[in-house]
Amino acid sequence: MKYVSYVRPDGRSSFGRAEGNRIIDLACDAKAKDLRCALDANVLHDLDMGDTFKLSDLVLLPPIPNPRKILCVGINYETHRRETGRAEAAFPTIFTRFADTLVPHGGHLVRPRVSSDFDYEGELAVVIGKGGRAISKEEALAHVAGYACFNDASVRDWQRHTTQFTPGKNFPGTGGFGPWLVTPEEVGDPASRSVVTRLNGQTVQAQRVTEMIWSVPELIAYISAFTPLAPGDVIATGTPGGVGSKRDPPLWMKPGDTVSVEIDGLGVLVNHVVDEI
Repeated sequence: MKYVSYVRPDGRSSFGRAEGNRIIDLACDAKAKDLRCALDANVLHDLDMGDTFKLSDLVLLPPIPNPRKILCVGINYETHRRETGRAEAAFPTIFTRFADTLVPHGGHLVRPRVSSDFDYEGELAVVIGKGGRAISKEEALAHVAGYACFNDASVRDWQRHTTQFTPGKNFPGTGGFGPWLVTPEEVGDPASRSVVTRLNGQTVQAQRVTEMIWSVPELIAYISAFTPLAPGDVIATGTPGGVGSKRDPPLWMKPGDTVSVEIDGLGVLVNHVVDEI
């Protein structure tokens, strides 16, 4: 199944189930006011159906508009490790994003005033459905609510001010997320999928998820060893090689550009690039 968060025609924020171009509203039920609450209460499959909308009549929100945690993985494809010149590592590189950086499918990625070094990073996002701490690798996939496309757009010069990635990853409007959450039974094994990023229609990244250095179960096990995971938490699993900063000359996103992240079975996340006002 596919679940989507949005603003209804009457201006209310809501969420529902996507069936083709039709959205069945689910927030009419008092059990859950948003998708994260539905995952928290473990009632997603028990909600009453409400109004039906055309997808084209809705303004989308990030699938989880209000995650408690967004944990991102750096240098998780060998092609990206090699292009950055980084040494092999014994453990994954983990950094955080803030919820106010997220933008939905169709929304604007915002190049900040302080930099023109604005880079794309297509990724697979994992959304936690069942919380836990010290989750084993063998049990990890049972904690997944679903998957989505992600663009961990990066302000590279700010990312490199120090060894800490945080500044370059947390400008407002730089985290594309969507268009929807696709449940595990529909996705199957996420390692069988491919991540493809296109800038103005040109393919700039393309790699199978199975080529990640640390798999989805390994990431969930590692992250949950140091922090509890809760329903609605998001793990962005890292980007393949081909980022703009490592091209000659560099290929930066600029106002007027369109960038898309496609993962087979999950859909296509499309965002347009604008300058910060």
